[in-house]
Amino acid sequence: MSDTSDTALPPAERVHDIPRMLRAMQRAVREAIWQHKLAGNPVAVWRDERVVWISRKRFPIRWRLR
Repeated sequence: MSDTSDTALPPAERVHDIPRMLRAMQRAVREAIWQHKLAGNPVAVWRDERVVWISRKRFPIRWRLR
């Protein structure tokens, strides 16, 4: 099911393609983090059962858009 283009399937069927949905969410998160970095804004993350702010300078390079 993952090989089919987005337009070939109706939305009701696309929602069941979990791997595609996960890839789309990961891509969206990477983009949001990269935009925060470019704007100089920190990002809030959940770590050790609490919210932690990560400054723009401490963003891992691997979060960069690919």
